[in-house]
Amino acid sequence: MPTTDLATALSDVRELLLDEQNLVRAVAAGRRRGVEPPEHERVEVRPVALRSGAHLQVLFRSGPVVSTRNVPAGEAAGAVDDLLALPYGNWHVETATATLQLRVTKKGEAQVHRAARAGTAPAGPQAHDRAKQRLVDPDDPVFRVLGAGGDKRRQVEAFVRQLAPLTPAVLEQAGPVVRAVDLGCGNAYLTFAAHRWLSAQAGGRGKELRTVGVDVREDVLENSRRAAGEAGLAGLGFARGSIAEAEPFAPGERPDVVLALHACDTATDEALARAVRWGAPLVLAAPCCHRDVQRQIVAAGERGPVVRHAILRERFADVLTDALRALVLQLLGYRVEVVEFIDSAHTPRNAMLRAVRTGSAPRAEHLAEFDGLCREWGVQPALAAELAAELDAVRSALAGRPAGDREAQAAL
Repeated sequence: MPTTDLATALSDVRELLLDEQNLVRAVAAGRRRGVEPPEHERVEVRPVALRSGAHLQVLFRSGPVVSTRNVPAGEAAGAVDDLLALPYGNWHVETATATLQLRVTKKGEAQVHRAARAGTAPAGPQAHDRAKQRLVDPDDPVFRVLGAGGDKRRQVEAFVRQLAPLTPAVLEQAGPVVRAVDLGCGNAYLTFAAHRWLSAQAGGRGKELRTVGVDVREDVLENSRRAAGEAGLAGLGFARGSIAEAEPFAPGERPDVVLALHACDTATDEALARAVRWGAPLVLAAPCCHRDVQRQIVAAGERGPVVRHAILRERFADVLTDALRALVLQLLGYRVEVVEFIDSAHTPRNAMLRAVRTGSAPRAEHLAEFDGLCREWGVQPALAAELAAELDAVRSALAGRPAGDREAQAAL
């Protein structure tokens, strides 16, 4: 194959890369003989249309590490010149009508091959900003009525996304009236959004949703009642009371869904205990601070470098508290997952306990793990104290079961 001057060939590549209406994509890879290899193994270039206008997207790959830079069209010439100055051995450029292959020879010259393009990918800037499929409309007038900012809306959307995959089974099992309660509802952002979404799901199955937000502050509840009226949300109500003594529905009417978003410290334990005693089929709780266990760790004295420093002790207390909560719920018949429900950039309190009631028998190894953690760290979690009678029954059941039965259960 004949060769040509490399600078001339790269000038042709430059012209193609800057033709945003006809460029499909370009790839630079390989190394030139006798020179230091470029920093990245491969560079990919394509035009994209962002909300802010046309850009040239440059994607750098080095093994599994990928980074992306979106260059505004007005700055593309400089970025392209920088790329062409890198010592890549091969360029592959696709346009709307043709394909160009450039290979740098051992002598530093260029071999160029052009052909008609066979691909079907569209040319020019392609829409790159994907419309997010939201479960809760961020422009819902409910948020305007409540005065909820962007971060709070994102937290609520993330919370409802954790609720969504678990809802169908709950709605299937529920009667004609589905009941949900938000314990420690505060300003009720979650209460409103969850009610809005759950109401649509229940209605699609010919069922009615009733939701109650519970809080101790009457002024907050009054604002929520007013907002619910302005938003026209039927079936949504608010009741004053403590989490520990909450009775949101008539006697004999248990909640199907129990929610608790950022109830402080042991208030989360009160919410979980309430849910367990109701036998709620679905529980979602995103804890807030974990001061109770942290205080107990301090009171128990020095226990090594993991808790010697305040910041490490605080973070470890978070982990230990939620691990113990998960074990208690498992012992009392729930399948439990502890998940991250939103990125920590929005809130550092981003762990969530998702619990689905299965009614499964308690397992001896879970009790052993629970007792071992409590003994090792000198703590007695609030949830265990709240549900002391229920856990005593578990201990009695496991102690009275023949060894063979325990081993069979542990193998499940």
